Amino acid sequence: MPLGCSASSQYQDFIKIVSDVDEMQRSCQALRAAGKRIAFVPTMGYLHEGHLSLLHEGRRRGDVLVLSVFVNPAQFGAGEDLDRYPRDFARDEQLAREAGVDLIFCPQAEEVYPPDFSSAVDVEGALTGTLEGACRPGHFRGVATVVAKLFNIVQPHLALFGRKDFQQLAMVRQMVRDLNFPVEIQGMPIVREEDGLAMSSRNVYLSTGERRQSLALVDSLRLAAHLFASGERDADVLLDRVRARLQAEPDLVIDYVKLCHRDTLVEVTRADARSVLLLAVKIGNTRLIDNHILHEEV
Repeated sequence: MPLGCSASSQYQDFIKIVSDVDEMQRSCQALRAAGKRIAFVPTMGYLHEGHLSLLHEGRRRGDVLVLSVFVNPAQFGAGEDLDRYPRDFARDEQLAREAGVDLIFCPQAEEVYPPDFSSAVDVEGALTGTLEGACRPGHFRGVATVVAKLFNIVQPHLALFGRKDFQQLAMVRQMVRDLNFPVEIQGMPIVREEDGLAMSSRNVYLSTGERRQSLALVDSLRLAAHLFASGERDADVLLDRVRARLQAEPDLVIDYVKLCHRDTLVEVTRADARSVLLLAVKIGNTRLIDNHILHEEV
């Protein structure tokens, strides 16, 4: 059980912490009945500035701000980092308090997936069958299922997701349209470290040398954006230049480098203002993703 998260709710400096599904659902139903607008930020915890940017926007746009902290086992495949995924609930609680969170939902896995659990949500097609979906079979089934459950438990009016997980955001939007969830989905810009690396809870895994090599991701995105701004439109040329930059790092292994339509995630042969460059690499034992819509600044 996460540090500071008990089986019942507690009030600490005006934050209500709930780990029971039924209690959380009742609390949110009462808030909606009272006319409160619920803004929701689902996370796996180990909060960083990227998460905090979502919380600040949620605080601005909602009457009640809800944060979930749940490392979802259903989205991790065999051999992935479920057991070593960074966790620090006490730190998350403090950051949540500073960001103005009203409720933290921190269930245990057996609360979300009881022994008789037998349902799942699948979003099919190019949105989930390529990129992360091809590299991590079953990943998006796990994400879609837990997000659907969280939406039913928290019943938010607004849910905020970061654009670093670009494919996940597209998949959630599709699921919301297909299944008629009454929730507005807001994508938020990637938040980067001072040197440009996209903020991620997994960045803590990187050694000093790996951290330096990881900057090849943002370098390659900037290179592609510069080439596009200079008039290059051939996808093969752009992708070859990006791969060359990534391959210059000795410990970096490419999972994928793709140029896709930003709405459908179908690969394109000619770049335009709707094109998004998506990257996934492994550096040592750490897997990192990043992306950039070509016509925007990195």
